Amino acid sequence: WKQRLVLWSAAVCVGVAAVLFAKLADLAQWALRKLLERSDLAIWFLAPLGFTAIAWATRRYFKGAEGSGIPQTIFALRPDSGEAGRALLRPHVVIGRIVLAAAALFCGASVGREGPTVHVGAAIAASFSRWIPHGELGSQRRALILAGGAAGVAAAFNTPLAGIVFAIEELSKSFEERASGVTLTAVVLAGIVAIALTGDYTYFGQPVIVASEASLSLLAVGAAVLFGVCGGLFSRLTLWTVRGLPGFLGRWRNQCPMRFAFGCGLAVAATGVLAHQLTFGTGYLEAKSVIESHAHLPWFYAPARALSTLLSFLSGVPAGLLAPSLSVGAGLGQLFADICGLASPVPLAILGMCGFLAAVTQAPLTSLVIVMEMTGQHAMVLPLMVTAALATAVSKLISAPLYQTLALRYVP
Repeated sequence: WKQRLVLWSAAVCVGVAAVLFAKLADLAQWALRKLLERSDLAIWFLAPLGFTAIAWATRRYFKGAEGSGIPQTIFALRPDSGEAGRALLRPHVVIGRIVLAAAALFCGASVGREGPTVHVGAAIAASFSRWIPHGELGSQRRALILAGGAAGVAAAFNTPLAGIVFAIEELSKSFEERASGVTLTAVVLAGIVAIALTGDYTYFGQPVIVASEASLSLLAVGAAVLFGVCGGLFSRLTLWTVRGLPGFLGRWRNQCPMRFAFGCGLAVAATGVLAHQLTFGTGYLEAKSVIESHAHLPWFYAPARALSTLLSFLSGVPAGLLAPSLSVGAGLGQLFADICGLASPVPLAILGMCGFLAAVTQAPLTSLVIVMEMTGQHAMVLPLMVTAALATAVSKLISAPLYQTLALRYVP
């Protein structure tokens, strides 16, 4: 019972932290919109100076808080991670990630909060492991970290089933940990806490799809291949830039990282201005506007959002990739629907979110369940399954697994 009480307490804390992080992220984006309403020129100063300050603080005080947060969690779950893995889950790293990620959103970065929430959930769960009987045993501690990271996905997206699938497909490579009731209990409890605090909702509403649009077609299959190519290229480009930029850019990044972050911020500001301020923030509002047919995004939205996301990640600020990837996928789906002359872009936008996310993460089941739970489109399960599987298969021909490869950076 002591072990169960520790587990339940950790899950409740993860759910509360996820909701508070979401509120802080929303507040940061609201503050940015209000600031830009007063002066469009503010972003030219805010983004480069803000990126520089955030990158400096991350490198100086919160090492391990950079990037998505999912690779850090994957590395910490390795049996041989040792002290390096424990260092990535220290409380001050988590606090820094939350504050700096919100600051990055205020500065116009194209980042998500779901990946960082996984890191936060894993760190919270790890801090509770000291109170578990025989908590020093590696397997018990890893099981609790796994549960915390999965609970982070469940609470961030309000998708408990996706949290369980995420733990199985992305975080864990051990059958014993996959089948553990620890993960199931923590994920469900964190989801319940999040629902209790924010109310029951679907992340992208509940768009109305007619039966003919929800069926599988050759057009959907062709779109899945397109999403796989685009997502695979984005993943490959991300890994390529992380491993080392060529020539002047590589020397600039290695020798003057703060100036490099300044340049990335300036490029993010320029991209946002040219894209009519559509590429700032998580991309949640833009994707929702397409899914609920409230607005029609311009053709350049998807590549501009992808570029802004890559620049934000490259700068060294805490930058999740899940929400921006969903937004890029919605933009790609709408663009493909426009090219094909379809009356409604909503079905392809939903498939685009699933396909692009599956291609970037190479986690088809997680992408399928996340999008299905976020949109409430259980009627589209067949085309979503085919899209996720095809996009992942195409992506594997182009790029190595993103998160697993990024996790290798932390191997001493």
